[in-house]
Amino acid sequence: MLLFFALSLFSLAGSAAEIEVKGAEITAGEEAWLLDAEFGIDIGHRLEEVVAHGVPLYFVAEFTLSKARWYWVDEHVAGRQQTWRLSYNALTRQYRLSTGALHQNFASLGEALGVLARLRNWAVADRALLKAGEPYNAALRLKLDLTQLPKPFQVTAIGNKDWNITAEVKRWSFTPPSETRAK
Repeated sequence: MLLFFALSLFSLAGSAAEIEVKGAEITAGEEAWLLDAEFGIDIGHRLEEVVAHGVPLYFVAEFTLSKARWYWVDEHVAGRQQTWRLSYNALTRQYRLSTGALHQNFASLGEALGVLARLRNWAVADRALLKAGEPYNAALRLKLDLTQLPKPFQVTAIGNKDWNITAEVKRWSFTPPSETRAK
């Protein structure tokens, strides 16, 4: 019985909240380079409770594109950030995912996180910025922004493993093709 209890505690500790980039691809659009990405999002039981009690969570996607230089630090070519607000309305019993002036309501947290996990046609750089055939370094991350939480929760989040979601940075090399056709 004691062994079963120890193993169950170990399995709970092993299921820490995390966000991982499952895949990312840059494609050519009419006027810009577009990013499509898939994320694996597990916010953990504690943060699910926090959202269900009305505290909004903010997620930030960060993208950077740079060009390697042998004589100096890498040249910054482009960078973008996108912020989403995930909240719960107890009166309507719906989760709301907001970005800018756009809002979507969902019946469950899983549906809202499913939409957050898919990034489509995000314009990350002007077409004229990138030269065909030259390699660029891309980096993408989605993270929970603890700085936008209410102050008492920010203090609680310091050093608390339930609040610190591991957000891995995906890095890859991207070379624009010599002939790109717009979608």
